[in-house]
This record gives sequence, structure tokens and C-alpha cells, in this order.
Amino acid sequence: MGKILAVTNQKGGVGKTTSSVNLAASLVASDSNVLLLDLDPQGNATTGSGINKHDLKKSIYHVLTDRCTVVDAIQTSIDGGYDVLPANADLTAAEVELVKIKDKEFILKNALYKVIKKYDFILIDCPPSLNMLTVNAMVAASGVIIPMQCEYYALEGLTALMETIDGIRNTINPDLHIEGLLRTMYDPRASLTKEVSQQLITHFGDQVYKTVIPRNIRLAEAPSHGKPVLAYDKNSRGTIAYLALAGELLRKHEPGKAHNKTGSR
Repeated sequence: MGKILAVTNQKGGVGKTTSSVNLAASLVASDSNVLLLDLDPQGNATTGSGINKHDLKKSIYHVLTDRCTVVDAIQTSIDGGYDVLPANADLTAAEVELVKIKDKEFILKNALYKVIKKYDFILIDCPPSLNMLTVNAMVAASGVIIPMQCEYYALEGLTALMETIDGIRNTINPDLHIEGLLRTMYDPRASLTKEVSQQLITHFGDQVYKTVIPRNIRLAEAPSHGKPVLAYDKNSRGTIAYLALAGELLRKHEPGKAHNKTGSR
């Protein structure tokens, strides 16, 4: 049974999509079957996986509004080796349509139930806001990965996110927990970075991943080529960091491998 993890932070620019794409590719490199679900109307995880978001016939929008199944909408990242449930600006309309639907919080969970046995991990790249799309992701997921920069305002935003996670766990999804806090764009030379990093470890202990994601030019360049950094520059510091993160995740869960390799239907 696949592990569904929501990658979320309502603060933008923290490396959420970068982490979703590169963790997906790194898990595949470690012989896992992975589905990356783009739940952000900006569609950056889609383009970062080498898929043209402007040319989608079927997307996560069509899945959420019951116009097609997950299987119908899935594509494959050629360079990443993982499956992608893509998104584009059409997804903006989904929130309006979801309001009218009964049990709207469970739509994504119910849709993924039909494919969950095929994958070891399903990663959901959430939008940078706490809206109905994010709620659907947290109801479907068992764990939340929170990418964040080690800066003052990041701690403020973390409080609101924790309250949302607690609220969903107490009312809709009792299995939801913090899978891990991921320190991104990490610069060990900055005193504030080290200070905030220590505060995170003090408050969250082993929920903070040991792996940190450094500031790395190759990580910044890879999306414009439609590739995970592993396919763009396999020797970069960014590649090494995300492979280490995948290793942490696998050691924690040691999932049984799905029978079908990624990309097979």
C-alpha cells in the first residue's frame, strides 16, 4: 500500500515544488514506484517534470471534478522516471466547483484509492495557501512534509500550518501527522539560519530531517530544462542532498515495492 505524503507550506518560495520534484526522482533512483501529484494551479511541478502544462487534455482538475479517472490523467516524467498527475490554471476553477459537492474534503482521497496499491509513494505538491485543495491533500495523506527556510517569518507561518494539521487530524483524518520538517535553501554561514535551525530541532526533535537542502545553482536551473536535478547534474550538491533525503524516508518506512514499475499501466 502506497504512502501518501502532502508537501505543503502556505508560505511561497520555500522550495516546496523543488522538493516534490526532486524527492520523487530520488525515490525512483532508489527503486521506488512514485506518483507526483501536482495540486498547484501554477503547474510548476508539471513543467519541472518535463510536461507541457499548456497542452493538457486531462489533468488533476478533471479528476477532482469527476470528468476522468486518475489513470486517465497520469503521464510519465521521462527524465524523472516517476508518474505525474499534472495541473495547470484550470485547477483554479476546481475550488469553486468543489464547494457544491457533498463530502468535498474526501474527493482526492477517494480518487487516489484506485491507484494507491500501484505506488510506494504518492507525493502531493500543494498550493501555497490553506484552501480546499490543500485540505483535500491533507485528508488523503497520512503524513505532511514541510519544506521551510530557516528564517524568522518561516516560524510564524509554521504556527498557522500546525493549527491546520491539528484541526484536520482532530476532525477528519486521525492518521495525519508531521512526516518531517525539511530545511531548504540552507546557508550554514548565516547566524540566523543556524539559530532558527536549532529552534526547530529543539521544538520538533527527530521530526526535523537530518538532511538539509543547500542553496545550489543547479537546483535553480533544472526546472527551466524540465528536469529533476538528478537528471540535469547528477553530481551537484542539490542532487546529493535529495538522494540523502530519499534515503532518510526509505529507512523510516522501508515500503514493500509495488508490483508494476513506474510508467506501466
